Amino acid sequence: MDIDGETFELSRETATDLQDAVGDALTERREFFRTAGTFREDGSYEVSRRGADSAGNAKVFQTFDAMARLFDRLPAQFTAEDVGRTGITGSRRHLLIRHFGEHPDFPCRISSRNPLTAEKEDEVAVATGTTEVGAD
Repeated sequence: MDIDGETFELSRETATDLQDAVGDALTERREFFRTAGTFREDGSYEVSRRGADSAGNAKVFQTFDAMARLFDRLPAQFTAEDVGRTGITGSRRHLLIRHFGEHPDFPCRISSRNPLTAEKEDEVAVATGTTEVGAD
């Protein structure tokens, strides 16, 4: 490999280690109270239940921006039924509501547990720290 005009030779083992390190740097997992978000190597974004191992507990978006566009399309107050209108089914609807409520990039909070409901907030409320993760 050439870097700044210098040639470096790596053993296969060292090259594999470097490749793994670069891959790890491209992925990031953030855990919240009930959910987790993972930026994957391929550029996709996965929302999962915190600590869950099965794919049945996850929803993968092509990009984080794709998930943000979904959030933008939801009404000011939304439930699993609203999320379901976008084609997302089953428990993944509730998973996304919780993730939107927990992730700091989405100005909303969980306003009710039964039925699970989130309310969007203006960005001023988020900046002043009034966003809540728990429900009333």
